Amino acid sequence: MKRNSLQPLMILLALAGTFANAQRHEPPDPERMVEHRVNFLTEKLNLSSAQQQQATTIFTNAATNAKSSHDQMKAAHESLQSAVAKNDSAAIDQAANSIANLVAQSISSRAKAEAAFYQTLTPDQQAKYSQMRHHAPGMYGFGFHHGGPGVPDGTPPF
Repeated sequence: MKRNSLQPLMILLALAGTFANAQRHEPPDPERMVEHRVNFLTEKLNLSSAQQQQATTIFTNAATNAKSSHDQMKAAHESLQSAVAKNDSAAIDQAANSIANLVAQSISSRAKAEAAFYQTLTPDQQAKYSQMRHHAPGMYGFGFHHGGPGVPDGTPPF
């Protein structure tokens, strides 16, 4: 092949490599997620530096707990799949109960983190935070909204 005929092929391979690499996008690590969340909340609520430090600690601890819970949840789902494949009713019940308990623990852990963060806010910040959560469920915490915990006037569920 001539050098000129290789150029389009090289460009195509380079582009394909770039797109393949973009497809392997890894989710941000928990520290980065906490940092983004605290920055966002600082912008929206005008958090003080002390509040930022408290929020970082609270949300980092919650993320650490979530990682452990996530690993346990993965194992429980694998146990469930195995039990289904074996048609083992007792093991299915056991895995389902494990999954339910892990979901409950996850909800409790997130709610406790939200409650701890909420307590660090001034009354004005609390009102703003409640409004944020009320208007965009799921974006600022874990999505309490009408029909779920809390009350329809936007007060938090904790």
